[in-house]
Amino acid sequence: MRPQQEVITTLREKAAAEAAAYGAAAPDERPLSGYLGLLGIYSLYAGLLAFLLRRLAPSLPERIEGRDLALLALATHKVSRMASKDAVLSPLRAYFTAFGGRGGPGEVNEEARGEGFRHAAGELVTCPFCLAQWVATLAVFSYLVAPRATRLVAGVFGVVAGSDLLQLLYAIAEQRAEEPAGAARTA
Repeated sequence: MRPQQEVITTLREKAAAEAAAYGAAAPDERPLSGYLGLLGIYSLYAGLLAFLLRRLAPSLPERIEGRDLALLALATHKVSRMASKDAVLSPLRAYFTAFGGRGGPGEVNEEARGEGFRHAAGELVTCPFCLAQWVATLAVFSYLVAPRATRLVAGVFGVVAGSDLLQLLYAIAEQRAEEPAGAARTA
């Protein structure tokens, strides 16, 4: 065997042993190689955006204004929630997920399926917290390249998030109005 192949073989064996040791301590199998693949994809994604950023916006602002950070945070929340939970977007997640039932209003609960990378990707696309990193990276990149257009798009998702809140508050108010007079309320 060539020295390079020996090194690769040794690294694979050590990685397999570490994955087995890690999985032995967990109640269910964790797709470490799939997670590693996702980390590689995210690194390429962020690297490509950084490369494009140098080309498209050679001078960067000293900081992002607080109101823009708040708007980007609100939009990131809404986009990552929609991408991971929205019933209408479930066909985009279907290869990686299995339907687990209805979720909140307009949402579904799904679970990752498959093994390895497929399972790891399923975990990613069903988790709004996990997707937020990917969405925020793109949102900040977009803001640095085209702040006005990004504010416009982020504003749309911010308005939708505000509308969601009002819809939920309205539903709570409806439920309370329908309660019989004198019914005990639990906090």
